[in-house]
Amino acid sequence: MWDVGLLELAVIALVAVVVLGPDRLPELARQAAQLLHRARSLAHTARDELRSELGPDYADLQLRDLDPRTVVRKHITEAMAEVEREEARTAKQKALPEGQVPPYDVEAT
Repeated sequence: MWDVGLLELAVIALVAVVVLGPDRLPELARQAAQLLHRARSLAHTARDELRSELGPDYADLQLRDLDPRTVVRKHITEAMAEVEREEARTAKQKALPEGQVPPYDVEAT
């Protein structure tokens, strides 16, 4: 999700220790962890309520399925596959039967 390396984390930790002080930092880290835990719990509860309200047809619903980028990518991929199938079917229909010679126009060459 975020491209943060070890060096960046070390700099952030150093700045946090300098700004907040080593005595307040553990308590703030604990509060941040609790906030993250509550946010995850809220997200899971919302997902479970959405699944139960939508019914058994959507029991396998994932939140990432609702991401607009995923939906658009899925529809574009399906449309491109349909176009490729149609082109392949059309190319087969236009192919000459075995042993038939294509028409030759003397004036065109």
